[in-house]
Amino acid sequence: MVPGRLRARRRSAPHRRDPGTVEGIDVLEPWLTRELETVPRYDRFPTVDEINDSLTKLAADRPDITTWRRVGTSRLGEPLWCLTVGDGARHAIVGAMPHPNEPIGGHTVIHLATRLCEDAGLRKATGYTWHLVACLDPDGTRLNEGWFAGPFTKTHYGRHFYRPAGDEQVEWTFPFAYKDAYFDRVMPETLALMRLIDETRPAFLTTLHNSEIGGAFFYLNRPAPGVHGVLQELARRYDVPLYAGEPEHPTVRMLDKAIFRTPDMREVYDYTERLGQDPSLVVAGGASDSYAARYGTLCLTAELPYWMDPAAGDRTPTDTSYRELLRRQAAGLREIAEELSGVLDAIRDDVVSDSPFLRASRFFAPLIAVNAETGEQRAADPGCDRPATIAEVRSALDLVHSHRLRFGGMLLRALEGELAIGNGTPRIRQRAASFAEVYATWCAEAESATPDETIPIGHLVAIQYGSILACAAEAARGAGGDGAGRARSDGDPQVRR
Repeated sequence: MVPGRLRARRRSAPHRRDPGTVEGIDVLEPWLTRELETVPRYDRFPTVDEINDSLTKLAADRPDITTWRRVGTSRLGEPLWCLTVGDGARHAIVGAMPHPNEPIGGHTVIHLATRLCEDAGLRKATGYTWHLVACLDPDGTRLNEGWFAGPFTKTHYGRHFYRPAGDEQVEWTFPFAYKDAYFDRVMPETLALMRLIDETRPAFLTTLHNSEIGGAFFYLNRPAPGVHGVLQELARRYDVPLYAGEPEHPTVRMLDKAIFRTPDMREVYDYTERLGQDPSLVVAGGASDSYAARYGTLCLTAELPYWMDPAAGDRTPTDTSYRELLRRQAAGLREIAEELSGVLDAIRDDVVSDSPFLRASRFFAPLIAVNAETGEQRAADPGCDRPATIAEVRSALDLVHSHRLRFGGMLLRALEGELAIGNGTPRIRQRAASFAEVYATWCAEAESATPDETIPIGHLVAIQYGSILACAAEAARGAGGDGAGRARSDGDPQVRR
C-alpha cells in the first residue's frame, strides 16, 4: 500500500448496498467505514433548540475534553454557541446551517460531536481541536422549522421555506473588495465566524450545506486529488447519484466527477461584467472559504439533495440541443421573475411590515430575472451547438420548479404575514388569493415533474460526516509544516489546551 493513501475495505452495512472501492487517505483506513456505521436512522431534522440542547448535554457530560462557549449573537439577539472538543495541534471548524433551509448539518454536527466525545481513539486519530458551531443562522433556521418534521413533499417544503436576502446570508456577507464592488456590511453571525477563523487559523473548515433535488456534488477550495475518490464513493455507497447536471454558475470549474472548485466571486463579477450586466445584482459579499484562504485552510462544501433523481448522473445525449435547453430554462425563470415582481409591485404601497419574507422576495425576484438574461445570452454561444444530456435537461428544468416553490412560497408567506397583522387591504387580499392559485399550479407541476423519492436522512448525514473526516485528514496530511491550523501561541485557554 502506498503511504498516505487508502483502499477502503468492502464491508456490509444495513443501510447501503455495494460499497465498491475508495481511494483516500491512509489515516482513515481502519475506521472510516466503521464510522459510517455509527450514524443512526432519523425521521426528521433537528430544530435550533434541539441542536443546542444536544451539544449542551455533551459539554456537561464531558467537561474534561470540551468547552461550551458563546462566540457571537444573532441579529435578533440569540446566542451563537460553539462546542470545542479535543486538544489536537491543528484546528478544524464545522458550522451548521449557514443557509437556514439546509438542515442536514444539524444532525451531522451533533453526531460528529457525540463521536468525538465518546471515542478517544477517534479524537487522537484526527489530531484536531474541533470547533463545532451549533447553528450559524438561528433566526433564519427557525423560519424553516415548519417543514423539518415532514411530510417531506416539495409542496410542504415550499410552503414553509425561507432563504434570506443575499445581504442577510452568513455565506454571502464576508468582506469583499474587487473592482467597483466593495462589501463591508458584515452581519453579527458572519463576524462571529470570522473571529473564530482568525482565532484558530484552521487547517480544515466546512460550513454544512445541502442542495434540494438531483444528485450529490462537492465543492473544494483547491484541488485535493487524494480525497476525490472518497467523496465520490461516499455518495455511491448510499446509492445517491453523482450530479452531472448544470453547475450552479457558469464560472464554476470541475475538478473531478461531481467535484467542483468553490465559486470565486471575482470570477462571477468578471463574467457578469462581460455579459454587460450589473455585477452588484449578483455579487454581494465574500464567503467563508475566501476569508479562510489567508490561513491555507482546506474548505469543503458537501451538497446533498433531499429528493433523489436517478437521472441526475445520466450523461446520455438527448434530442434536445443544449442551446434550446438554456432558452427553455431562461423562459421559465423569466416567467417566475415577472410573476413575483408583479405581485410585489402591486402591493408596494400597501405593505406595512418589513418582514424577512418581504425582504427576501424583493431580493430574489430581480436576481431571477438576471439569471434568465444570463441564460439567454449563454444560448448564443457557438459552443451550445451540441445535444444536451439527460442530466442537464433534468437539472435545468428542476431549477425552474425549485425557484417556483422556494420563492413563490416565501412571497405567499409575506402576503399571509400582512394579513395576519390585520393589514388586509383590498390589493393585498386580492393578490394573496390570486397568487395562491398560481402557486398551487406550480406545486402540482413540480410534484409530477420528477420522482418524489426522498433520501433517508441517515444516508445524507453519513455522506456529510464521512466527507468531513476524509477532508480533515487530507488537510492534516497536506498542511505539512506550514503551520496551517496549528494552535496559536498566545496561550488562549479556549483555543490551546
